[in-house]
Amino acid sequence: MATEAIEQRSAHVRAVTVTALASLAGIAAGIASSAFAASAGDPVALVILAALVLIQFPLLSVTGIVEEFSTKDRLFIGFMSFCLWFVTWGILLTTGVRI
Repeated sequence: MATEAIEQRSAHVRAVTVTALASLAGIAAGIASSAFAASAGDPVALVILAALVLIQFPLLSVTGIVEEFSTKDRLFIGFMSFCLWFVTWGILLTTGVRI
């Protein structure tokens, strides 16, 4: 019983950490895109997003949160980062805020 509770807690902490990091990286990419991209069509924004997505994999491996990435993990991190990047940058573009 105690071992199962510890394993469930460990899996929950892993999921929350991965989700939080992917979300924060997406928001950071949106803010950075607003700061460095000249317009909505500027490919620099996609480079920023790709860089922040790719930085997450070694970061999660080094910290020991994820030992091995499955395809599902990679897609989840990419999707969460993309969604929050899209929403954040869209809001900043719409409001005309330049950072």
